[in-house]
Amino acid sequence: GRDQGIVKAEKVKHLGNKKFEIVLTQGKKRQIRRMFEAGDELKAKHGAANVFDFSLGNPNVEPPASFQKALEQAVKEEAANKHGYMPNAGYPHVRKAVAEFVSARHEVSAGTEDIVMTEGAGGGLNAVIKALVDPGEEVLAMIPFFVEYGFYADNHGATLTLAPTTAQFDLDIDAIEKKLTPNTSVVIINSPNNPTGAVYPARTLNALGELLERKSREYGRTIYLVSDEPYTAIVYDGVKVPSVFAHYRNSVVVTSYSKDLSIPGERIGYAAVHPEIEDHDNLVGGIVLCNRILGFVNAPALMQRVVAKLQGETVNIGEYARKRDLICDGLAKLGYEFVRPAGTFYLMPEAPGGDDVEFVQSLQEELVLAVPGSGFGLPGHFRLSFCVDDRTIKGAMDGFERAMAK
Repeated sequence: GRDQGIVKAEKVKHLGNKKFEIVLTQGKKRQIRRMFEAGDELKAKHGAANVFDFSLGNPNVEPPASFQKALEQAVKEEAANKHGYMPNAGYPHVRKAVAEFVSARHEVSAGTEDIVMTEGAGGGLNAVIKALVDPGEEVLAMIPFFVEYGFYADNHGATLTLAPTTAQFDLDIDAIEKKLTPNTSVVIINSPNNPTGAVYPARTLNALGELLERKSREYGRTIYLVSDEPYTAIVYDGVKVPSVFAHYRNSVVVTSYSKDLSIPGERIGYAAVHPEIEDHDNLVGGIVLCNRILGFVNAPALMQRVVAKLQGETVNIGEYARKRDLICDGLAKLGYEFVRPAGTFYLMPEAPGGDDVEFVQSLQEELVLAVPGSGFGLPGHFRLSFCVDDRTIKGAMDGFERAMAK
């Protein structure tokens, strides 16, 4: 899945043409690579059941029963050419169903012409970025960030630039303004956020929209906002994820059903373009074309027909909420410091001692696997993915305690 790219995220440096860089020393680069190799070795030596693995965001809550029912119906239904090509943007009836959901979710009047079905959010982001950026332009993301954004920008000749967030992992509007340049074509945000679980509030999104409007006028070019939203359904404590469409019309939402329905291996998602976005038809046409020429061609036919019947359906979010409380309460008792996640199934504690690579190595000695924050551009923290069974969370607490003591 998209999350697995983290294991290769030590440092990216293009000699002669420096595209972007995750700031790590060469020594830490080798340490992180060795860390993941050691994880596999630990499982081989001690048995996978005795190693407590929080490294990958692979959903462990089963899909809802409605998914299995819709899948069986889609397989059995009689239809001509049901496994053949369709328009590259996706089946019209599927796009219509998605548009109706988007209209309700984002409080806009979205139509079939605003939706492009994609091979997951990863495929969607690549198609959107390629449609929006020219080689040499900039894509701005926030620290900490999903590491593959750098690869996605590089795929299309763009440079990834980074702006810090606040201590609570909210958008820092002043920091973003300092990073915007006349060469910025896309700002990408991820809320709920991987790796922090932060949800950006409406007031912050409104401030961001106002900033992008002002800077677009100043630079004489449109800066597009791309919102990566695969975790929108996984939120806790009554939190609502505000719509970017309500705060900036030159925006595109890219999402998937990977986390909503626990089907990351099925590679199905969509890009939704704000109905009032500038140069709407050319942009949608560009995304459709890029969907094809990047080799995705079209989203999987079977999965399109399945998700058309499942708009708004989700896994049991209460299971993730319970797991979040289990791991947060356990770590808090041991003295770990962190911002309690409002969404996703990730937690980003501070690394005791300050060196995230050294601390994650210490956890490994206790058979606990985590990811250094340096891999996300945020040294001094480490990421835990709590979409694991309860036994893993409970069984790891002694190891967390011993690592803290060391």
